[in-house]
Amino acid sequence: MRVWLLLAGALALSASPLSRRIEEVWKSDPAAARAVWGICALDAASGKPLVEFNGSHFFIPASNTKLLTTALALVRLGPDFRFHTRVTSRVPIGAGGVLDSDLRLVGDGDPNLSGRAIPYRKDSPPGDPLAAMDRLAAELERKGLRQVRGGIIGDDTAFVWEPYAPGWAVEDIVSADGPAVSAISLNDNEIALTVAPGSAPGEPGAITVEPALDYFTIDNRVVTGPAGGEWRVQADREPGSRVIHAWGEIGPRDPPVSLRLAVDDPALFAAAALRDALERRGIQVLGGLATRHRFTDRIRDLGHGRPRQPRAAQAVELASLESPPVIEYLRVIDKVSQNLHAEMMLRTVARARRGIGSRQAGIEELKQFLNEAGVPTDDIFIRDGSGLSRMNLVTPAAVAQLLVYMNQTPWAAAWRSLLPVGGEDGTLQYRFRGRPRGVLVQAKTGSLAHVSALAGYVQAPGGRLVAFSILVNNYQAPDVDIRQMIDRISLTLVE
Repeated sequence: MRVWLLLAGALALSASPLSRRIEEVWKSDPAAARAVWGICALDAASGKPLVEFNGSHFFIPASNTKLLTTALALVRLGPDFRFHTRVTSRVPIGAGGVLDSDLRLVGDGDPNLSGRAIPYRKDSPPGDPLAAMDRLAAELERKGLRQVRGGIIGDDTAFVWEPYAPGWAVEDIVSADGPAVSAISLNDNEIALTVAPGSAPGEPGAITVEPALDYFTIDNRVVTGPAGGEWRVQADREPGSRVIHAWGEIGPRDPPVSLRLAVDDPALFAAAALRDALERRGIQVLGGLATRHRFTDRIRDLGHGRPRQPRAAQAVELASLESPPVIEYLRVIDKVSQNLHAEMMLRTVARARRGIGSRQAGIEELKQFLNEAGVPTDDIFIRDGSGLSRMNLVTPAAVAQLLVYMNQTPWAAAWRSLLPVGGEDGTLQYRFRGRPRGVLVQAKTGSLAHVSALAGYVQAPGGRLVAFSILVNNYQAPDVDIRQMIDRISLTLVE
């Protein structure tokens, strides 16, 4: 009987005037009509169903996955949670500022050791990507350090060393979309390669790297072409390689081209940055660079652990950085759809709640959280925290139910503040153009090839809040056309 009532309710919703208006939107375009559409809209206060199309069907959610991750982090960690990055050694600094030990850079999962402005501000200029390492080096200098007789170790054992998730594409893991996940994240674990014209046609292009560290080798095959041509510059590296291949042509008066590439071993990259910051202050580092990872083959259970008391607990702390409150980081994740930070949050929750910073423990904690939120766990199949994996599956009904739950928690206002605002900021800054009512939409975007999504809240006249999830899969229409239809539908929900 209950199944029949649910089916009858769904049929009634699909026959309503509002449902017919929404259906007309995507059926107005033959290419969009061939896509698979899923929509669920609920009253955010009561959970009452308003609209549903394919609400119980599975869809690839793309970056709508970040709604699950950031909701989990906000509830499980609390908005005031902070990270602590430390520099330690086995012994104190000795006479004459000599340290007879390695320096250990110990990551705590802080995703924002970068030049990004915190709190989030739209259109804020990029800052110094090495600012965090400079602050640590300055503190070490104030403590009297003049020489390190050992080397520098990047220690990211706060997380299990699982740099990539199932379902990520090969091209993702060498681009800035899918850099290696580590408990140390310097400059979002990426570098910017800038290619400018050479001095004359036929000359090699001029390549600079930021941050400028001795880490990658550049194979420069870019040539300056004659004036008036249409040129293209590309760059790539093989997975696991530290050789960047750059090729193509650039015109003699063309503006520089900037390309972003991922770092393969973030702990080693950060160790190189700390050494660079020390040496710029005249502090000698006699040893080399190394990493300390926590490998999966030495862990009995990736889903549960115990709070560890590693040998470094007896170490001497020489310098440290405390992060801003975690809610500021969650705002960055949802506003700009930051993949790496979402992955790090999933592991941070796992470490805090289950004693092990693994992807599996994070996913198991997410399932428990969703069960508490009244979201059927059979409606969610998640393999990462960012949505980069094409193995993720959710139903529109599950996403909408999570949004209703979060609107009823003590963090409701803080939670909604994480989401982009239509026509105003984040990934919605340039959407809803020509629609003043777009500012009534606060929602998270999602995008992969043949996938587009939008989920969040839209405010109806009179103040009623509608929680909605729109998921579109398997289309060949231009992305911009699908997004415009999604935007129209989200506003139609409150007409």
